[in-house]
Amino acid sequence: MVDKEIISRKLSQLREYLNALQNAKDITWKKYREDLRSRAFVERYLQLCIEKIIDTGNHIVSFHRWREPEGYRDLFQVLHENGVIPKEHLMTFQNMASFRNMLVHRYEKTDDDVIFGIFGKRLGDFDLFISLVKDWVKKEGPVAAPPPTDKTLKNKT
Repeated sequence: MVDKEIISRKLSQLREYLNALQNAKDITWKKYREDLRSRAFVERYLQLCIEKIIDTGNHIVSFHRWREPEGYRDLFQVLHENGVIPKEHLMTFQNMASFRNMLVHRYEKTDDDVIFGIFGKRLGDFDLFISLVKDWVKKEGPVAAPPPTDKTLKNKT
């Protein structure tokens, strides 16, 4: 089975980052726009939350030796294909991956309206991921990792 201790630690760290964002009620639109530290805090913690989701997803995919994702958006497709993320939530997490890439790679072109909108209205998506993974781990039960394939053995040599 997936190492529940590792998953638990990753989700606990995600919860810590998420709590920091949820407790930042003093960051209003005005403060976000005018205060560089507030803006940096929101952007960085959103990035950390998304990266922790990606890290958790990659751990699950790697452990089970599912097909290797072609990118962050595809990671969520792989999780969907294997029953971790239901179809109705797939686009939410794929959009997170795109948002993360926008934050990291086109920082000077970030859209304050979009970022603050996610901060103000979409933090529940992170709670959703935590719930989906916890539910999936419970359903998975005590299943061992699949045996190595020829492909996995070749990658290790």
